[in-house]
Amino acid sequence: MLRVLAVDDEEPALEELLYLLRSDPRVHSAQGAPNATEALRRIGGDPGAEAIDVVFLDIHMAGPTGLDIARLLAGLTRPPLIVFVTAHEDFALQAFDLKAVDYVLKPVRRERLAEAVRRVAELVTDRAGPVLDAAADQIPVERGGVVRFVAVTDIAHAEAHGDYARLHTADGSHLVRIPLSVLEERWRPRGFVRIHRSHLVALDRIDELRLDAGSMSVRIGAAQLPVSRRHARALRDRLMRRPRH
Repeated sequence: MLRVLAVDDEEPALEELLYLLRSDPRVHSAQGAPNATEALRRIGGDPGAEAIDVVFLDIHMAGPTGLDIARLLAGLTRPPLIVFVTAHEDFALQAFDLKAVDYVLKPVRRERLAEAVRRVAELVTDRAGPVLDAAADQIPVERGGVVRFVAVTDIAHAEAHGDYARLHTADGSHLVRIPLSVLEERWRPRGFVRIHRSHLVALDRIDELRLDAGSMSVRIGAAQLPVSRRHARALRDRLMRRPRH
């Protein structure tokens, strides 16, 4: 059950967000804060305040912005998770650089917010879990209280979530407690290659390499993943050397 803080300096937007959050059965409590000062007091400045699992942050606010608050929270020993809720698409890159769990656009739809809450709930549940052995042939994953094993050969790509990684297979995705940098090092001999700070892919699962107005991306099944300039040349070289079937 999640303890949530929503931060927005527009009262109608804050009340609507709190209403939606409190309607979600995974949310134990949802408090509201109209500005950065109140938000920081509730998170870390008040000794009697309830611990917060996740902060749903607006970006454009009078005074310190949501991005400013996120940067301050990152300095805590155990910071709450962050979900940005904003009317602007332009700050997504900065948001994920700050290790945001999700980026929800206004007007907030109930279904979209529920997906963000689901992602947060998975992370909060897994925070106390053991660090996985990236060198193993199979990765244990937990869903709904049941642990099963996913073969590394079944993983098409992995996505960074702070100290966690989301493993994507043909039948879904699984969040595990291991940094993407560790997977990159251990899975390099297995044919995985880093294409972006947030993405590690199995080379033999790449269906298409696309170039569009100077930017590069790869398609793996239905997923379209960006390739950073830093990794573009190495990826092209690896693909050229890939055996053709």
